[in-house]
Amino acid sequence: MNLTSPVTSISGVGTIMARKLAKLDIHTVFDLLYHLPFRYEDRRLVSPAARVQVGETLTVIGHISAVTNIFTKNGKRLQTATLTDDSGTLPVIWFNQMYLSRVFETGDVVSLYGKVDFFNRKPTLISPEYDFSTQAKIIPVYPETAGLSSKWLRTKIQSVLASLPDISPLHAQSLNQVHLPNSLEVVEPARQDLAFDELLLLQTRALLHRRKWQTTRLAHPFAVDQEKVLQFVASLPFVLTPSQNQAIKEILSDLSQPYPMNRLLEGDVGSGKTVVAAIAAYIAHLNGFQTLLLAPTQILAHQHFQTLTALGLKTGLVTASSKTLGTVLVGTHALLSKSLQLNKVGLVVIDEQHRFGVTQRSLAAAKGDSPHILTMTATPIPRTVALTLYGDLDLSILDSVPGRIPIKTWVVPEEKRTAAYEWIKKQNTQVFIVCPFIEESETLTSVKSAKAEFERLKDIFSELKLGLLHGKLKAKDKEQVIAKFRAGEYHMLVATPVVEVGIDIPSATIMVIEGAERFGLAQLHQLRGRVGRSDVQSYCLLFSDIPSPRLKSLETHHSGAELAEIDLKLRGAGDIYGTSQHGIPNFKVAKYADFSLIPTALAAAVKLLPDLDKLPLLKDLVETDKIIPA
Repeated sequence: MNLTSPVTSISGVGTIMARKLAKLDIHTVFDLLYHLPFRYEDRRLVSPAARVQVGETLTVIGHISAVTNIFTKNGKRLQTATLTDDSGTLPVIWFNQMYLSRVFETGDVVSLYGKVDFFNRKPTLISPEYDFSTQAKIIPVYPETAGLSSKWLRTKIQSVLASLPDISPLHAQSLNQVHLPNSLEVVEPARQDLAFDELLLLQTRALLHRRKWQTTRLAHPFAVDQEKVLQFVASLPFVLTPSQNQAIKEILSDLSQPYPMNRLLEGDVGSGKTVVAAIAAYIAHLNGFQTLLLAPTQILAHQHFQTLTALGLKTGLVTASSKTLGTVLVGTHALLSKSLQLNKVGLVVIDEQHRFGVTQRSLAAAKGDSPHILTMTATPIPRTVALTLYGDLDLSILDSVPGRIPIKTWVVPEEKRTAAYEWIKKQNTQVFIVCPFIEESETLTSVKSAKAEFERLKDIFSELKLGLLHGKLKAKDKEQVIAKFRAGEYHMLVATPVVEVGIDIPSATIMVIEGAERFGLAQLHQLRGRVGRSDVQSYCLLFSDIPSPRLKSLETHHSGAELAEIDLKLRGAGDIYGTSQHGIPNFKVAKYADFSLIPTALAAAVKLLPDLDKLPLLKDLVETDKIIPA
């Protein structure tokens, strides 16, 4: 067994438990060791059995009488025992744990930890955890999932730690101090050591990817005709922003290198990423190559197709329902079909790469012979996070949105809802209403769903026509709803966050977001970007039962990057960029406060990389490809 061994190599972990561990993103021995406690129980407070007080949570140590199973008249199963020490006795009770009668034998000396409450009018230790070790200690409590208790995880982690010297010297002391601390003071310094491990692995992996990428030599390097590029830019019906010009300069430099470009272009909705990609596609065309632009949805593919066609490029569209060819091929997953015959592909543009898996991105790249890769994202990622997660990519940021009037944003408490509806009626404009769920939740009854809200609002806005859009609709039906909204047949579009990307309807000037507290600032900013796409003042109303400074920040901040930084500080990277929303993984250990370690981790990675073959443990971990985005 080593750190990269699967969890099934651990004694007592079979395929069933491995599937449960996978739900916690634990696949290897390394993952298990880096599954850290989220809190600790200090069980060092030991009380004499006869002196416990009701309401206390504590440890008692003594010998236990045999556990007796009792069946009550109403069918409940209780397990009772008595714990005895030098001070006297204490009743103990468990519920529905019949197996305990086989665990204990009369006279066993145990440590019990739990809460004291009244039972049968006597102070009783209720459902305590037990340990046959009588050493009072600090106990780690781990994130759990169904069928995997913290106690089970603790047992397995401790068994692996016992053999750690044989597996790896990698921060063995820090791992022991995090999982088996003898004082709470040692935990945070040890956790920071492990956070450095995580960042070092990320940086080393990124450097290794970059080195492999840059050793790929192009069979047909691009020639960049500066004069024709300037003519193309001059023909555009608008003036490029300084950040667009800078991004284009960086991309032209990449395209002139003897190895493929691998660049991430980040910018808010409306910042002009597609135009920058169009110039790269134009250069590919001048060199006799095709460009593929891979979009995650048909809606977004259609939008890119229209934009690129308007810019004068011969553009084709490939989706599940249509296929036209051109110098630039825009499409969804249908572009990756084996049956699609392509000419020379020299550039692959991937929009919102987190919505495509590793296999799909590899298939796109395999459509050409080491093509240039340009990845685009409207997700506002703080530079510190981007440099950590995408260290193998060069980074360009578009930090301004040309010609946009800032959207007036208000957080609206429930008591002002009626007044807000009356205000909306007077605006005589098109409105988005975004709800967190498609259908009502049995457990979250206060959170609005798109279907129920659609029916409710039809009565409130009886003079208006409403449309309904959500992820369960067929692609054809989605397109039909959006087309009707774009044509003005619907005044209101009630939707789920499916409208977050790819819908461009300049006539819509009001965005209403229900349950705004349930979204990260990055996603709220993305949704807000659906309006404000014309020269008419637009508005965003954030309805929330829990108004907070976090939501209030949207009233005064209009830059996605600024909001991402705020959210990062308030909530941490994993909370903002959940995999379901943005494809950026939760760090197992590192927190926002640890990002100051990035330069040190990068310097260490640069130093280690030349000797990676001499460091088999680090090499195995780096090549396991864990922690980084899928």
